[in-house]
Amino acid sequence: MTSVAIKICGISTPDALDAAIAARADFIGLVFFPPSPRNVDGHAAAALAARAGSSIGRVGLFVDADDGLIAESVKAGRLDVIQLHGEETPERVAQVKDRFGLPVWKAIPVATGRDVEKAQAYKGIADLFLFDARTPKDAALPGGMGLSFDWSLLASWRGRPGWGLAGGLSPANVADALERTGAPLLDTSSGVESAPGQKDPELIRAFCDAARNA
Repeated sequence: MTSVAIKICGISTPDALDAAIAARADFIGLVFFPPSPRNVDGHAAAALAARAGSSIGRVGLFVDADDGLIAESVKAGRLDVIQLHGEETPERVAQVKDRFGLPVWKAIPVATGRDVEKAQAYKGIADLFLFDARTPKDAALPGGMGLSFDWSLLASWRGRPGWGLAGGLSPANVADALERTGAPLLDTSSGVESAPGQKDPELIRAFCDAARNA
């Protein structure tokens, strides 16, 4: 069995939250990005945070958000981590980290080896890199579309702390992903859904079991 951190992203309902907690996931992701079918507002985030209590870590996902939205969301969702999933520069990541005093994860969209190298610009600034599949230029969302990338591009990151793998992970492929990358953290969203934004408790359980038993 492998010790790996698990994040179930795009949690938006009490049932999905309960399923993530029951499956012993380490983190849930709350999406604060209106175009997403997984978007939650402050009221919903506050209700989920109250229900979760201290039983699971809460990561807020933002896409090129201003400080006002981040501040409201951090308070409402009682966030433990801020995840920046847009075109944020290293300077912007540092600014967010300094202002809010929380760990900041930076998503790095990957299609080629050159994309992986872009993480170096955030070294010493971001607390964790989340390597995710690069979506098409005309896509409405920066992630959560079930796309994966060539995991061999991450060979140089194997054994390093402070990074995670996202993009197209599901119960069917998570063991293979872990074996091939050695990722310390695995992040899934659409891979545990029955439809966009609709989490399936059985898939959440299956994903967590497959990751831990890999």
